Amino acid sequence: METEAGAAGEAARRTPQEATPLPVDPPDPAPSDVPDPSERRGIAGLSPLSQMVAALALAGVVLIAGVHILMVFLHVAPPNTVSKQYNSAVTSWIYPEFEQNWKLFAPNPLQQNIAVQTRAEIRMPGGESRITRWYDLSAQDGAAIDHNPLPSHIQQNELRRAWDVYVSTHDARNRPNGLRGTLTEQYLRRVLVLRLDRLGAAGEGEVVERVQVRSRATVVQPPKWSEEKVNQKPAYRQVPWWTVTARDASLGNDTHLRAGTATGGAR
Repeated sequence: METEAGAAGEAARRTPQEATPLPVDPPDPAPSDVPDPSERRGIAGLSPLSQMVAALALAGVVLIAGVHILMVFLHVAPPNTVSKQYNSAVTSWIYPEFEQNWKLFAPNPLQQNIAVQTRAEIRMPGGESRITRWYDLSAQDGAAIDHNPLPSHIQQNELRRAWDVYVSTHDARNRPNGLRGTLTEQYLRRVLVLRLDRLGAAGEGEVVERVQVRSRATVVQPPKWSEEKVNQKPAYRQVPWWTVTARDASLGNDTHLRAGTATGGAR
C-alpha cells in the first residue's frame, strides 16, 4: 500500500511539462490526385471560341479523310457511272501523289528489277565526237532514296514513270502509238538531257548532240527456301539515238547543251 501511495504522490508532484503527452494522429492530407468535380477537362475545358475552332478542325479532318477514301475507291473500282461522270475530278485528286496500281498483286506481280540507263554523244571543241559511258540513273535515284525518310516525288517517280509510259505507248520496234507516244518520247528525252546536264557529262566547251536510253531488266531472286530457278542474265531494251532539239537544250545549261544539226527524232 505504501508503495502504491508513494507512486501516486510522485505522479501528482510532476509538473505539466514533465507529463508524457499522449500521441495524436496527424490530420489526413488533402488528396491532390482527386479531380475537382467542377473542373472541366479536354475540349469541354476550353473557352467557347477555342471549342468552336477545335470542332471545325476536327470536322475538316474527317471531311478530307472521307473525300480521299471516296476518290481512291472510285479510282481503283471497276468503271461505273459515277467514276465516269467525275473522272476529271478523281484523276486530278489521285495524280501524282496518290497513284494506285495492281502490280503488287496477282495475277501479274512485278518480278523484275528495271534500271534505266543513258549515254550521250558529245561534240568536242575541235569538232570530234565522243560517246560517254552508260549512266545508271535508276541506281542514282535509289541511292538518293535509301535511308531518306522523306524522299522527293521526283526521286521516286520521275524517271520510273517516264520510262513506264514510254514503253506502254511504243511497240517493240520503238514506234509511237499515236500522238501520246510522241509526247512521251519528248518527255523522256528531256528528262535524260536534264540528268546528263546535272551529271556534267559534257565538259567545258562541249555540247551534247544526241542521247540514247536503254533499260536493264533482271529477275528478282527467289527466296532462299524456294527451289525455283531463274535466269539471272540481264535483258536489255535499247532505244535508237535521239537528237537533242533546241527545246531540249533550253532546259539545261546552255553552255553545255544546244540543238543538234537535225530537228529531232531518232537516227
